Amino acid sequence: MTEPTDHPTDQSFAPPAEIRAALDAHTTLTLAYVDEDGPQACAVLYAVSTAATGGSGESVPSLLFVTSGTTRHGRALLAGDGRVAFTAQRDGQDWTSLTGVQGRGTCRLLQGADRETAWHAYSARFPYVERTDRLRQAMERTGLWELRPHWLRLVDNGRGFGHKTEWEKTF
Repeated sequence: MTEPTDHPTDQSFAPPAEIRAALDAHTTLTLAYVDEDGPQACAVLYAVSTAATGGSGESVPSLLFVTSGTTRHGRALLAGDGRVAFTAQRDGQDWTSLTGVQGRGTCRLLQGADRETAWHAYSARFPYVERTDRLRQAMERTGLWELRPHWLRLVDNGRGFGHKTEWEKTF
């Protein structure tokens, strides 16, 4: 039997804790986008960053990833409006305990102080980047992107087959 979907009563607040925990539990997301050749998807490593937003002071996670503007997805993000869809889950899960996050949001290339602040969160998640000069220097020359979700769905079969918790940011 499928359990009902949980919906926050006021969707202008931050996503529920279980969605944030699922985002924190993974490091790779599949990013889906569209360019002139049609839909495509790619895998990128990500770190979660949280900044207070709006007058409520609630924290909404953003996902940080590194990619060059010369990759297909980098070119698509630079040329388009930045809208993407994504999933994050661990590989090899059993269907009875499958847990993962689906989402939609917008991406932007970070510059200046925004990039510097986000880089601290990214390198904290992946400390090996800072420990290898060659890798650190390559990453410093590569674009750092922020994906700001506006809709998230946690699928958690451990709470019942097809159990979903959803969150949507109101604009």
